[in-house]
Amino acid sequence: MAINKELLNILACPKCKNELKLTQKENGLICEKCKKVYPIKEDIPILLIEEAIDLDKFEQNGEN
Repeated sequence: MAINKELLNILACPKCKNELKLTQKENGLICEKCKKVYPIKEDIPILLIEEAIDLDKFEQNGEN
């Protein structure tokens, strides 16, 4: 799964507009300010606030 670096540079958190960083397994985008992870499904970032996962929960599940 690969996300285009140019796309990653222009994406922002829909809640706070902070920059997003790719998770280690490239299965989500992290907002460090909100402590949320936005999933990537079939190479498409799901940037809906209601789809965001708490960063703590994401890390507990070993998904990063």
